[in-house]
Amino acid sequence: MQPSCACESSQICFNGCFPSPLNSYVDSHNTSKSSTNNVTASNSNSDFSTATSSTLQPYSQFTNHESLPPLQELYINFSKAFPQFSNTSQVDRIRAEDYYHLNHSNICFDYTGYGLFSYAQQQRFRPAILIASSSSSFPPPQLPSSLLEPPFFDISYKSVNLHSQVLYGGHESELESKMRERIMTFMNISESDYTLVFIANEVSAFKLVADSFQFQSNGDLLTVYDHNSEALNLMIESCKKQGVHILSAEFKWPNLGIEWKKLKKMIMSRREKKKRGLFVFPLHSRVTGMPYSYIWMSMAQENGWHVLLDACALRPKEMDTLGMSMFKPDFMICSFYQVFGENPSGFGCLFVKKSSISALKDSGNVTSIGIVSLVPAFRLSQQREESAIGDEENEPKEVTVVEPSLQQYEIEDKVPSSSEIEELSIPLDSSNSRRRLGTANESYGIECRGLDHADSVGLIEITSRAKYLINWLVNALISLKHPHSKNGLSLIKIYGPKINPHRGPIVSFNIFDWKGEKVDPALVQKLADRNNISLSCAFLQNIRFSDKNEEERQRALEKLSSYKVQRLGLSMKTHNHDESGIFVVSAALGFLTNFEDTYRLWAFLSRFLDADFVEKEKWRYMALNQTTIEI
Repeated sequence: MQPSCACESSQICFNGCFPSPLNSYVDSHNTSKSSTNNVTASNSNSDFSTATSSTLQPYSQFTNHESLPPLQELYINFSKAFPQFSNTSQVDRIRAEDYYHLNHSNICFDYTGYGLFSYAQQQRFRPAILIASSSSSFPPPQLPSSLLEPPFFDISYKSVNLHSQVLYGGHESELESKMRERIMTFMNISESDYTLVFIANEVSAFKLVADSFQFQSNGDLLTVYDHNSEALNLMIESCKKQGVHILSAEFKWPNLGIEWKKLKKMIMSRREKKKRGLFVFPLHSRVTGMPYSYIWMSMAQENGWHVLLDACALRPKEMDTLGMSMFKPDFMICSFYQVFGENPSGFGCLFVKKSSISALKDSGNVTSIGIVSLVPAFRLSQQREESAIGDEENEPKEVTVVEPSLQQYEIEDKVPSSSEIEELSIPLDSSNSRRRLGTANESYGIECRGLDHADSVGLIEITSRAKYLINWLVNALISLKHPHSKNGLSLIKIYGPKINPHRGPIVSFNIFDWKGEKVDPALVQKLADRNNISLSCAFLQNIRFSDKNEEERQRALEKLSSYKVQRLGLSMKTHNHDESGIFVVSAALGFLTNFEDTYRLWAFLSRFLDADFVEKEKWRYMALNQTTIEI
């Protein structure tokens, strides 16, 4: 691993961010432009594609993984093609100082959403959880000082329905208030326009909206997703139970752009029905990176739809755009994880536009599942001090340190062992403790350094950085060809947009061997993980083939069988067994991704050019006393 430029300026830096004009997502079918602007945009895209392709010159294709140019040489070519990339070192300093785990562990291509905290910030905390009980007490042993620090927060479920929570709110601790204000500021969302509700996770948020939205008789749910989503499946399942009609956009083969005529027709039909419907829409696919225009939201709003914007796949700061100030969705969902490239525990956020509260059911005393409170944790030493102030006349209660859930910890390898926490107890007056815990809650503070870093880098640099890296990666993957192939058989097939300055920072693909047979995506994911590269698997669906592509349709589509659902980690209860689509591997770039990360992914995938690579990997792990090799 090369040293960061923040550490040694004499070394080449494979990180980098740079200023460039803000990308705008434009749907050519729904936006009118002058011919001059069209020519300018076309030339700009052409220049970008040419520059991207030049980064691998004088090489045009690679047939042997051992023939790949060295990292340093390709970075020099990359820097020449995009000289602005290395203009700043701010992202490099942030990564080197606060996310040094990214240089020593897995390369992370399976993380989407927003990271609340930095890795360095996390390392200052070691948790110990106290739970009151009623058994006798005895003097506790000493715990290591590292166990006396709290985790950042925990979550607890609330017994309330969404309508009541949005309309009346409720008691909010200082921790929740500060977190809400920080997130609203980060997302550039006004508290006068929206109410933020903390949700357990993204899946819970989608189901909560489906359960709470006030569909009218024979109402419609219209979704725009090119992939199988557990969160969306639960929403659809809930809507079907309510008698809601389910509509889905289709995506044209082979580029997987929206079948815009059909989607426009479905949106326009809402005006005739004059019944409340819900339009669920992302700004780009979180699997293929295909961008979608804000104009679809505008069209849906004009035709009487309520709009739910899925912001879970957006880059940090991407909501801070002109589009969000112009097209205000009724609902918006996003995910906040704790640390980029680490334990993904965190929470989801549901934003409800205050003027759209009437679209929610007032279900009285019926509670909704998924709404949570953010709960701070406390030092064991602090609890001991507070226990000493208890009323000596009251019968003492016991506080036992127990092993908490993973949600209460930042990373698994920091969880205290059972021997460290078993049967540890101290006397405590419960009533006095509750009073003092309440006081401690009110003075709780929190630093969201992950959000601070994204704010300091800014939208333009984050967007530009991802744009150049994702397109370089796409170009590099396309360059891999099987040797001795008459027609230059490609090792990798990419689904969705290829080199495109407006695409999202994620790419989906499959690997095909020299016979043209697809390598199981789950196997690719597993072998990548064994090489310290974290990838995701997904299932593309709602694909529309034209009549002339009928033969390709039969060859490409697969059934979403239970076996494959299990291997991809999808929900067994929420998928449609009759659904046809394509299983793929996906790689997502974060705002801290650097050039070396993309190069190492490319180098790993190039090893599949060796026809015996998979068999060699089997023998390799058997030699390490792994008698069973599951593929």
